[in-house]
Amino acid sequence: MTAYDYLIIGHGIAGATLSYELRRRGKAVLVLDAYKPDSASNVAAGLMNPVAGQRFALTWRADELLTAAGAFYQELEARFGQQFFFEVPILKLLSSVAEQNALLARSADNPWGDFVESIDLAPAAKAGLKQEFGGITIRRGGYVALRELLTALAEDGLQNGWLRRETFDPGLLVVGPSGVAYGEQVRATHLVFCEGSSATQNPYFNWLPLRPNQGEVLDVECPGLSEAQVLNKGAYVVPLGQQRFRVGATYRRPPFTDSITEQARQELSHKLSGMTDQPFVVQGQRMGLRPAVLDRKPLVGTHPALPVVSICNGFGSKGVMIAPRLAAHFADVLEGTAELWPEVNIERYSALYLASLSEAGFSS
Repeated sequence: MTAYDYLIIGHGIAGATLSYELRRRGKAVLVLDAYKPDSASNVAAGLMNPVAGQRFALTWRADELLTAAGAFYQELEARFGQQFFFEVPILKLLSSVAEQNALLARSADNPWGDFVESIDLAPAAKAGLKQEFGGITIRRGGYVALRELLTALAEDGLQNGWLRRETFDPGLLVVGPSGVAYGEQVRATHLVFCEGSSATQNPYFNWLPLRPNQGEVLDVECPGLSEAQVLNKGAYVVPLGQQRFRVGATYRRPPFTDSITEQARQELSHKLSGMTDQPFVVQGQRMGLRPAVLDRKPLVGTHPALPVVSICNGFGSKGVMIAPRLAAHFADVLEGTAELWPEVNIERYSALYLASLSEAGFSS
């Protein structure tokens, strides 16, 4: 039997960053992951946007998260000799006079600090763009080549033995007071679930309000569109190089479809046509399930009754921005040197856990 400090289930952005952080600290880590090409992390465009949504809201802990993310991805670039992080401006195109007015009302108190580089409400004549109502240019954002990053890490894991391509079987797990045993060969002091949307079926954490939603993206070729920025107007347009772009994403609540849809293709094509006057060709379409949470904050923490079992999940559409800093923070928590941020702590849903015990016929 091989002993590890941590057994981690899942190697999407949450599991990948947490396992890397723990290994960097000298911990013995084993990751189990059944590769899924349509997982949220493999489909996502890796967008990092500190100012998002129709309300032009500054992302929670934006400065702290972006600083940590930039340093983390640059460290991986140096290690693997490959570029993953692309810091480029994000051009938020406005769509109406009402949106202009909303932006002006928000800007009066300068809620974005130095994240907004400029606001231009006049029609712009930039080649390839439809910018009738102007837009705002957001700095310090960009995108991460997430599929390439996860592939590089996974290849390292397979070569060095800290990653196994296998489906986790809860029937093989035995949880004890001082650790867990998985099958006959693996023992770990602590188990962390980083399963993404699959956590809805996790017997230890299925009481948490994880509400996956389905998203589809298009990969298009658009030779007349500049690759110097990310575009955002009801959808994002992220450059992939060689005149290719990823356009996304749709949001669908259950019931989910089993495959890509023509409806999503038309929706995203229409949104792209609202941002550029250049012709484009759809080259690919993919779908995945995002691990979203009702209050839009991650689900992190230790099981209320099992101190050797934890979860790190629910990053939604902001995983690449949140994961590096949260991985470092949660590693501190697991090592006993920090208190978990209350905004992400699963203790905020303790009432749901107690309700699940009641439904199962147990008293608290």
